[in-house]
Amino acid sequence: MRRRLPSLNALKAFEATARQESFTKAAHELCVTQGAVSQQVKGLEAELGVRLFRRERQRLVITEAGRTYLEVVRDAFDRLAMGTEHLLQRQKSGTLTITTSPNFAAKWLVHRLGRFSEAHPEIELRISASIQHVDFAREDIDLAIRHGVGQWPGLHVTRLCAEELFPVCSPELVRGRGALRSPRDLKRHTLLHADDTGDWVKWLKLAGVDDVDFKRGTVFNQASMAIDAAVDGHGIALARTALAAWDLLSGRLVRPFPQALEAPYALWIVCPTSAAELPKIATFRSWLLKEAADDTRRLAELNSPAREGAVTRAARH
Repeated sequence: MRRRLPSLNALKAFEATARQESFTKAAHELCVTQGAVSQQVKGLEAELGVRLFRRERQRLVITEAGRTYLEVVRDAFDRLAMGTEHLLQRQKSGTLTITTSPNFAAKWLVHRLGRFSEAHPEIELRISASIQHVDFAREDIDLAIRHGVGQWPGLHVTRLCAEELFPVCSPELVRGRGALRSPRDLKRHTLLHADDTGDWVKWLKLAGVDDVDFKRGTVFNQASMAIDAAVDGHGIALARTALAAWDLLSGRLVRPFPQALEAPYALWIVCPTSAAELPKIATFRSWLLKEAADDTRRLAELNSPAREGAVTRAARH
């Protein structure tokens, strides 16, 4: 059944007038003219066929019918306000479901979640690690962090960070006898590969090295496994910036050489365009961007010439 509802503006004018007992004061509250409020109330009275106010000695007095109707209107407004507040709170808080690759989840995201939860206890995170790209229309996912070129039509896309590809190893491998001092020293160490040996071929060419057997070493099907093996001192891995950042900043890994390949892909924050500015999604996106920016700044400081010189001197002893 179709509802018979008066104009919302007329109801707002009626409620404000009844509360203020004045068209002028109601107009000031609603930021409209006194005439506009008066016309809205008169129109409402005409539609209802009932007088809602009468004038007594230059004073506006609500009628008995108006008082009865006012209770209904206020109750409806209170329910609307409460429902709106609950909806907004759900958008600001509650569960936020994120999907990302197993590598990014393991080497970047999980280490930082405590900081997010401490800053935003009202948001509960659910992390789904998968290499599959999510279909937002069919799956219960709020936001994705994807590795690619950033072209996903119909979605809201924000670049999280660009990346480079460079060798990383345990600090122990740049100290003492047999330490890594130049790319040619790689021939005496184990190379760690993620999926295949192709990236090492490109990096060795960039470094001007042609006498290192790039085919030897351990091959992992996940980049995070190769990085963890490097942390444990089992060899030298080629790592992307984001995946190595946590271990580099904590001192578990070092960059033995400055040469780096530009990674063909970047990391992107992706969500449906219609949901991009929902408070909890905007909050998480802002936090991701801040964390990535902090990494960029701290890694730049870590790789400064003065710092690299200190590392080189330490390796000689």
